[in-house]
Amino acid sequence: MTTPQLISLVLMSALYLLAGISHFIQPRFFLKIIPKWVPYPELTNFVVGAVEVLLGMALWVSEIRSYAAMGVILLLLAVFPANVYHFQKARRKSQHLAATAIRLPFQALLIYWVYTFV
Repeated sequence: MTTPQLISLVLMSALYLLAGISHFIQPRFFLKIIPKWVPYPELTNFVVGAVEVLLGMALWVSEIRSYAAMGVILLLLAVFPANVYHFQKARRKSQHLAATAIRLPFQALLIYWVYTFV
């Protein structure tokens, strides 16, 4: 692995570890952006946080890194409706519109980034 690839891996792993841990530290933030149609929002928040932590750690295991990367891609696709829902709420309230709007296309960049490890 080259130095740029290692730096990329460290940053990506840290991103998912911190995001996952945030689900446990600040659950109220995440519960607010879970769409109303998602059943068991508290459990969903817990599971998503745990999956992010596990995938962030699994990216370090070279033998399963490509599987972990595919897991991250699936996770990003699974949480995309929550990002759309968060944007719609922001638009209705006219608050945090830019941040929530930027997040939507940013998902595609995150998917591309992790795809480089598949």
